[in-house]
Amino acid sequence: MRARWLIIAVIVSYFIMLIGGGALKPGYSHVGQFISELNATGTPNAQLIGWLGFMPFGVLSALLIISLSGIAPVAGASRVGYWLLLMEPVAYIGSAFAPCDIGCPVEGSASQMIHNSLAAVTYIFTAVGLVLLASSAKLPGHVRVLLVGLAVVWLTLFTIMLDSSLEPWRGLLQRLAEWIVYGALLILAWKLSADDSKLNDEAAMKAL
Repeated sequence: MRARWLIIAVIVSYFIMLIGGGALKPGYSHVGQFISELNATGTPNAQLIGWLGFMPFGVLSALLIISLSGIAPVAGASRVGYWLLLMEPVAYIGSAFAPCDIGCPVEGSASQMIHNSLAAVTYIFTAVGLVLLASSAKLPGHVRVLLVGLAVVWLTLFTIMLDSSLEPWRGLLQRLAEWIVYGALLILAWKLSADDSKLNDEAAMKAL
């Protein structure tokens, strides 16, 4: 049950960050601007959005991954892939400490360069993590195919959103990548926590 409450908390914190942050940012466009631009240096309410938006989402996401690590059907390379998914929460926590400059340019301040490096490593490691996770023989075949598909979608949308000709749509492309990948992983986490609850209930019944 604790994992399910964490899943709900992660979803709620994400939309508080996204929708609440956007509401606090005059002129902000969810279609044309990166999520990182919500707390861009020197913009209105940047620190508030970073510390009360990005940070809670990152911490709660990390806690969810850690809480499910003991029951996740992974071993060897797939367990490495599982832990690589922690890069997503780390990236959001890192964004609170190292926000991007206005417009999230390729080059800029030291904070921007740290932000860019963290983003690049996170996108690559997340894709690798999904592929390694799919190598688990303990996962059903359709789930393994899904995970590889998520990695392809993730990297494809990441590559497309960096195309300067699609700059007016880069925010939407980033959100699609997150909604697809995060949504699928949260559904799998919900199913995993349900299966674990059933096993615990069966064990309790046998103990009686």
